[in-house]
Amino acid sequence: MLNALPELGALALALAGRASGQETETDYLELLERNSHIVYPALAVLVVGLLVLGILEAWRSQDLDGLQKVELKREIILELRRQIGGASAETLARAIGLESFKTVKLLEELQRDNIVVSHTNTARLTLWRIKGAGPVPTGPTGVHPPRTA
Repeated sequence: MLNALPELGALALALAGRASGQETETDYLELLERNSHIVYPALAVLVVGLLVLGILEAWRSQDLDGLQKVELKREIILELRRQIGGASAETLARAIGLESFKTVKLLEELQRDNIVVSHTNTARLTLWRIKGAGPVPTGPTGVHPPRTA
């Protein structure tokens, strides 16, 4: 019996080590189960926050920087000076080598700055021209709209 005591002690220590390993796993699971009303909403807020941050970062990266905007606006103005009667946004986009929706955004900024004007013809095509340059577009009746300087 005395010879079996060390073996029994080693077996007891081994079982105790396994049991304590299982207890730590179950402790984490029990902790998660007890605090699931906090953990899962926190994870959801974290995921939503990361999504919003990613969307904002992608939105900023597609925006043009100031110097590039000024250069593209200058190219648009030069192209509109060449085409006195006006040009569509697609034509201007091809001429300056920029995507159509970014060109329209720049044209709208130029219109807010009172540099260009736009009008839509009977074919529903919006033409852009430099303010005060070229003929004033006529309406469907042939009557000229009043000029605004």
